[in-house]
Amino acid sequence: MDKKTISTMKKMFDDIMHTTEDGTVEFWYARELMGCLGYTTWRRFKDAINRAIESCKSAEIEVSDHFADAVKMVEIGSKAVRDVDDILLTRYACYLIAQNGDPRKEEIAFAQSYFAVQTRKQELIEERIAYIQRTEARGKLRESEKRLSQNIYERGVDDAGFGRIRSKGDQALFGGRSTQEMKEKLGVSDKRPLADFLPTLTIAAKNLATEMTNYNVEEKDLKGEGAITTEHVQNNTTVREMLGTRGIKPEELPPSEDIKKLERKVKSQEKKIVKESGVLPKKIEE
Repeated sequence: MDKKTISTMKKMFDDIMHTTEDGTVEFWYARELMGCLGYTTWRRFKDAINRAIESCKSAEIEVSDHFADAVKMVEIGSKAVRDVDDILLTRYACYLIAQNGDPRKEEIAFAQSYFAVQTRKQELIEERIAYIQRTEARGKLRESEKRLSQNIYERGVDDAGFGRIRSKGDQALFGGRSTQEMKEKLGVSDKRPLADFLPTLTIAAKNLATEMTNYNVEEKDLKGEGAITTEHVQNNTTVREMLGTRGIKPEELPPSEDIKKLERKVKSQEKKIVKESGVLPKKIEE
């Protein structure tokens, strides 16, 4: 997600934000928020709200502090108006709705960070989005490597063989540098996975190569360490060549912050959301 997109979405969410009369609590009307989150029908958005309410209950948070039924007058043509049901949502409620949405949608991915950041400064929202993208990329790599481990185990390769295959793949991706050499270059402890310190782009590259290996191992029913190693090296070489056409050398990219620290930082922010959101007063003048 680029800065221009983030700036546009930030303005869109800012424009529909309301505050209580005393200015202490920010809130949003669900029907105004619906379009910003990419929903086209109230029924589907109401389902998302209900999932968020269940999450609120599971966290043992008072639902009425963050979700409140409301009625709004809307124009229906020829200056006629009618009442429609609506829901007032605190920042915490909006965050829960976003968390229960599809993060592949840009609006949802943005909202997950927008409602988690207290100050609304764009640079902080950008920073958190980058955190989330990197942790999601790392999670995908874990899953693809887990699948590869299972695939090769079923084809006669033990854990030590899996380690060798993965190392040979790294060597192909990083221009001849082994996993250990990359750890030394980036200052990574022997006890930690290299991928926990790689930038998002490199994590995604490793994941693509691993997914390609998984696909061909399954499709071609490759067996034995030799055949699978050859496949994995070829896939990492292909990914490296693709990056090279854009002037990118994975071994020259600087390390990123320890992903474990990022995960703790994100969780710490999430714990503060309830407290910082405040609670809805029993009655809000419309």
